[in-house]
This record gives sequence, structure tokens and C-alpha cells, in this order.
Amino acid sequence: MTITHASRLLAWYDRHRRTLPWRAPAGERTEPYLVWLSEIMLQQTTVATVGDYFRRFVERWPTVEALAEAPLDHVLSAWAGLGYYARARNLHACAQVVAERHGGRFPEDEAALLALPGIGRYTAGAIRAIAFDQPASAVDGNVERVIARLFAIETPLPDAKPEIQLRAARLVPEQRAGDYAQAMMDLGATVCTPRNPRCVICPFMTSCRARELGIAEELPRRAPKAEKPTRRGLAFVLARKDGAILLRKRPAKGLLGGMDEVPSSPWREGKFTAEQALAEAPVPARWQILDGLVRHTFTHFHLELTVARATATTDRLARLAPGTSWCTIDRMTERALPTVMRKVIAHAVKA
Repeated sequence: MTITHASRLLAWYDRHRRTLPWRAPAGERTEPYLVWLSEIMLQQTTVATVGDYFRRFVERWPTVEALAEAPLDHVLSAWAGLGYYARARNLHACAQVVAERHGGRFPEDEAALLALPGIGRYTAGAIRAIAFDQPASAVDGNVERVIARLFAIETPLPDAKPEIQLRAARLVPEQRAGDYAQAMMDLGATVCTPRNPRCVICPFMTSCRARELGIAEELPRRAPKAEKPTRRGLAFVLARKDGAILLRKRPAKGLLGGMDEVPSSPWREGKFTAEQALAEAPVPARWQILDGLVRHTFTHFHLELTVARATATTDRLARLAPGTSWCTIDRMTERALPTVMRKVIAHAVKA
């Protein structure tokens, strides 16, 4: 690709650029805080999902300093539903580092950006290009697809990543690097789509090697994924007579770290019997095992939870474990409940 191709892409972008909550008007740069926040939210999440979360975050914490000062529990609660909760913990930690060590200003240097919690090569490139207009390469899944097709790279991912990164970096123009980065993202999201790419309206139609070979929809190729195992457990929904439900805090590190949950047995692979798992209930009670399962998929495994429900009596309240608390249904939105736990509570309430 030559600078002529970059010019063609930018001309296409000037006509078809998407309007997004975090994107500055044409001719203006987006604040680094907004670029960083949006890019962290967009990891493993769709634009349609992120929009409302982004607006709520910025309204509540309009600056990186405001986010740094917020309690982690409040950030986790606001993040609930976006998934991949390590991102939220890193988001908070990064805000604190930027506020404390960088005077509330994101650094422009790549090495300094990469030293911040939760910022990898792609996010650093996006911040440098979009916020500071530096000629930096930002290769997300959409851009990977564009590059793989443009050069007909048939090596399966993830092995193809080094070649894709190298070719993408060579294409970045010296001028309008931020617009170019966003143009590549928009092209992959709206034209060079995973299925049924709209090649006839693509600004690279005449130079796309994969289109020429008739294999555009086949690229990028991916190595076969290992089958995800299934883990099973028993979730315990203990309710007081006033409707409040018992919650506990998960350990700070690990899966869903620092989030709230209803107590449950360990999630294990292999044979599972709900009746045996009752021995791990948080308190003695008349537990009723409900029909049906709550299913949820994490990055590395599927989860199937059976739900047991019981009503607490006042003489048991003093024997609750440390780290547990009661929460009424109308205040559940204030808690850092991951999606799977919202499913469990909804299942118990409806049953």
C-alpha cells in the first residue's frame, strides 16, 4: 500500500466516519482520557454495548483524577455487565497511577504508556494515534481482518499476528494518523466485515489481494480452538423475610476478583450432584433445589449452576461468615454483581 491508498482511505473516512460517543468532531482530537476509557471498554465488547456504559462513566467521573479517587467497589458496580472484570480493576489502578505519577496527564511516550496497568500494545497505539496524532499503529480485531485480506495473509491466527502487525505499521501515514487509525477500525467494522464483506464499496477494492483471489471471506484464518470444559456448581440464594439476599465478596485476585456474588460451592469439572453440594451451604437452612440451570460462558470454560433457595430466620444472622452482607432487590444495581450472578438471582426470584 502506498500513501495513495492512505489518502483513499481517509477520503472514505471523511464521508462515512461513524458518530461515536467517544469520538471528537471532524478536525478535532479526542482527549486522551476518553480514548483510553473507550478502548479499555471496547476490549472483547461491542460498540453497541459500550455506548451507554461510556456515557455513564464520563458523567460520573469526567476526569481521570475523578476516576482515581472513586472507591473500587463503585467502579466495579458501574462496570457490571461489561464482563472481563480484570479490565475494571486495571482501569482503576491505571487512573490512580496517571493521577499520582503523571499529574493527571496520559504520557505520549509508548514505553511510558505500556508501563501503565492494563495498557498493552494496541491500546498504547490507539492513544498515541488518536489522542496525540502520532504515526502509531493500532491493530485490533477489525484491523487484523483488513490487513489479512489486503495482503492475503493465509497463516492462521494467532501465528499471523507478527506479520499483520509489521504490515499494518508500514501503512500508517505521517499526517492524520489519528483519523487513519479510526478509519481502519471503521472499515473493518462496517465494510470489511467477518461475513459478507462489502467489497464493492471498499476503498481498497482494486488492491485487495484476497478479493482478487476470491478468498476474502475465508480470511483471517484461525487455528482450531480447544473445546471449552464445563464446570458445575450449586449457588445458594438465601433471602430474609424482607426480601434481602445474602451476598459475599469474591477474593480480590482471580476470576471476577473483587465482585459480589451469592455464595456457591466451588465450580468444578466432572461429575456433579447438587444434593452433595448442599453440604457447602453458607448456613444451615431448608434449602430447596430449583429446577433448571443457569448457564454462562467465560473465556476459558462454560459454567452450569444449579440454584438452591432458602429463607433465613433471625437466629441465624449472627452466624454469617465475614465478608457477607444483605442487599435488597431494589439496591442490587448498586452492587458489583457480575452478569452470571444477576442470572442466578433472577432465576431464584422467578422460580
